[in-house]
Amino acid sequence: MNIQTLLDRIERVGNRLPNPTVLFVVLCIVILVLSWISSLLSLQALHPINGTTITAINLISVTGLHRILSESVTNFTSFAPVGTVLVAIMGIGVAEHSGLLGAVLRVTILKTPKQLITFMVIFLAVMSSLAADTGYVVLIPLAGLIFVSVGRNPIVGIAAAFAGVSGGFSANLLIGPVDALLAGISTEAAALIQPGYEVNAASNYYFIMASTLLISLIGTWVTEKIITSRLPEANISETNLEQVGAKEIRALKVVGLYTLIFIGFLLIGLVPADGILREQETGSILRSPFISGIVTIIAFYAALAGIIFGRVSGNYRKMSEFIDGMEQHMQTMAAYLVLMFFAAQFVSYFGWSNLGSIVAIRGAEVLQSLDMNTAVLLVAFIILSAFINLFIGSASAKWALIAPIFVPMMLLSGISPEATQVAYRIGDSTTNIITPLMPYFGVVVAFAQKYERNIGIGTIISLMLPYSLAFMVAWSLLLIIWSMLGLPLGPDARIFLT
Repeated sequence: MNIQTLLDRIERVGNRLPNPTVLFVVLCIVILVLSWISSLLSLQALHPINGTTITAINLISVTGLHRILSESVTNFTSFAPVGTVLVAIMGIGVAEHSGLLGAVLRVTILKTPKQLITFMVIFLAVMSSLAADTGYVVLIPLAGLIFVSVGRNPIVGIAAAFAGVSGGFSANLLIGPVDALLAGISTEAAALIQPGYEVNAASNYYFIMASTLLISLIGTWVTEKIITSRLPEANISETNLEQVGAKEIRALKVVGLYTLIFIGFLLIGLVPADGILREQETGSILRSPFISGIVTIIAFYAALAGIIFGRVSGNYRKMSEFIDGMEQHMQTMAAYLVLMFFAAQFVSYFGWSNLGSIVAIRGAEVLQSLDMNTAVLLVAFIILSAFINLFIGSASAKWALIAPIFVPMMLLSGISPEATQVAYRIGDSTTNIITPLMPYFGVVVAFAQKYERNIGIGTIISLMLPYSLAFMVAWSLLLIIWSMLGLPLGPDARIFLT
């Protein structure tokens, strides 16, 4: 069987899966039924930390019904990923709506030497994950124009940008909504075994910073050595890239000044031992309001930067227009909120029934009996996450689905929730670019068809497969080396637990 036939079969199977929200509705019902069956079978496990016996609880009962009815709302409103992501989206929405993000992307590319164009396109594509969908709708078509403007095949530029935006989705130099979203789900999952364990939004920060450089370099190598040789030279008349206007340049300078002032205020609050952004009792930065509120800080910075840019550039003539930016981006979150409601119920039912704890304890016992090397275990989980990603496109949906099982299981095997989350992020990112089920896959095909009408899904998959394999191998090796050196994944975030 060749690769194309295999991918066609994966596409057909994936198309038969229900919408992620419907999937969680079904899973909620499955958990209820399993809780009843497990209770009849008296399924139980011995807690390895406190020695208590954990028994499966039947949720299809009067007590279970009362709990479902009385706590469904609080399950949703207290679900960690909901509030943090919405706050981040409001701030970044203003920055995108005002034109700030698009201007930053254009001015950066226009000032880049031709020999560094590929690296810069991929680097900015990786960074664009901070701005949600901006990379897909702005940077990918922009990359095609950039490559045309320097006399190269635009399809190569589109492939490189797609690899960075989607294949490097979990890498960045800044903490964004994805970090907050995944950390919130990880916290909920870890609580099934160790209540009070908190995975903060910065828990993978050191690793994702290093990953940004890695993905940019690997993506550049694949583009120049493999993708460029597979595509013919450009046969398109040169097109000038839209220049950044004088008003936009002036607005960017003002935003740059604002950024320096903003950083200055942060340093005033962090550098002194008694700084207001430190933890007041101990003076710690790791467990400070700065770390726990990093998403709010980023959202505030992005919103005010967008307002400043909009006013100075003339894109905003009334102060109320920035509210439009927030509202427009919040409207796109309707499907996310519905998904999170049922994901919150699923995680809660899983915890209430004790099935998550029992499966984790039994699974950890099996892992310990196999005496599997930790590096092998993490790589195996990366591969599993990558495979699941071929069928379920939403990063949050997949993590909400598998985190309640694998986070506690790995935790009981001595691997921190932060490390399990990193392994998941690697697998989740690397196969985004080869599955037609990824929401923006069809959009990328449409962008490519502007230059070559005969390009289809198979062409794009064949172009992106080298990126996918190279990213998975290189990223997995980085995690193995990271674990061997015992480096922290982020502030106060180790790979192994004592």
